Amino acid sequence: MHTETLIHAKWIIPVEPHEVVLENHSLAIADNKIKAILPTAQAREEIDAEHIVELLNHALIPGLVNTHTHAAMSLFRGLADDLPLMTWLNDHIWPAEHKWVHEEFVADGTRLAIAEMLKSGTTCFNDMYFFPDITARVAQQIGMRSSVGLIVTDFPTAWADNAEHYIHKAVELHDALRNEPLISTCFAPHAPYTVSDQPLKQLVTLANELDVPIHMHIHETQDEINGSIEQYKKRPLERLKDLGLLSPSLIGVHMTQWTDDEMSHFARSNAHVVHCPESNLKLASGFCPVKQLQDHGINVALGTDGAASNNDLDMLGEMRTAALLAKGVAQDASALPAAQALRMATLNGAIALGLQEHIGTLEVGKEADVVAIDLGHINTLPVFNPLSHIVYAAGREQVSDVWIAGKRQIANGKHTTVDVQRIQTNCQQWQAKLSANQLSSD
Repeated sequence: MHTETLIHAKWIIPVEPHEVVLENHSLAIADNKIKAILPTAQAREEIDAEHIVELLNHALIPGLVNTHTHAAMSLFRGLADDLPLMTWLNDHIWPAEHKWVHEEFVADGTRLAIAEMLKSGTTCFNDMYFFPDITARVAQQIGMRSSVGLIVTDFPTAWADNAEHYIHKAVELHDALRNEPLISTCFAPHAPYTVSDQPLKQLVTLANELDVPIHMHIHETQDEINGSIEQYKKRPLERLKDLGLLSPSLIGVHMTQWTDDEMSHFARSNAHVVHCPESNLKLASGFCPVKQLQDHGINVALGTDGAASNNDLDMLGEMRTAALLAKGVAQDASALPAAQALRMATLNGAIALGLQEHIGTLEVGKEADVVAIDLGHINTLPVFNPLSHIVYAAGREQVSDVWIAGKRQIANGKHTTVDVQRIQTNCQQWQAKLSANQLSSD
């Protein structure tokens, strides 16, 4: 057999079948896809490859899927820390966005975010931000897989004037991107408290017509619940259900506030949840009841949120936090085992985005989105269980190699398609602008 790339690894963790670890196995890549997974001894005899990569202290896992980001907000990292959500938004983030967010900001911030995500093993991100056309363009230039959020809100911004204008631009961009191999789209109404009924009804119709998911912050805080009851006389999830949003197309982000009835209705709808544990902790938004959701059969994926509220885009760290927090919340050490945490960060995200036929596991015929993690570091020795180590012990500095659709994006710890020096220079310039603005407004 002839292939383009043959990777020899100490371990391969395919995610599906669940909890399986293949020792001394190799993975072959051809035509952007996984061609074969087989024992290394057999691969050395039977496969002729143009490129052979020896990773004999490493585990191969599927590329991590960051199912909720605001990529361009990387440029706001650390701008307003240690504040509750609505104070953070109303007094700091929204004013900064009003002043600074335009095409150049989004391009530079997205480039920074993708560079960081690649270095920590993320091969696909689901975004929600203004100028999604720019996010898509930057992702395409770098070769990053992305679900581009088609943002909708009632309020005017530099991207659109009103909900009707947002939706018009969303449909136009969806049509423009629908044949791009690494780019998919997702309607992204910001939250129940920023989008009124009529636009939400329209998005339900469009999502059904175009077979596009709807990605939305929902039940993030108790304040959100209280505000909805005051304005609409019902909790946000009940309102969304009445508007027709509760369906397999819905991806609800954060979801820290639940009643038992809401959980049952949500489970029956086959909608999805994205858990963002570190952002929720930092903003003191509440705890997502992951074990209860999974016990109900709800698909729970994992996201970092934006770097302005996390403050990193490290999915390995997010997995560890998710696993530990779930145990504490449930008071059950087995609440979220390592294998399930890895599944949340890979296959479950792919399922939420409708990409499970292409990514999320290491299986023959799927796109070759592959991450290599070096477990030979001091902090991951000895290795009794490589899967457990990836969740509980490994750091993103141990990500040595990353492939997206068979193209090597990180090689021996170095970017191959990103100009790091340019990113660093741009960040210094943005830091100077934003710092000067903060000083002038104090």
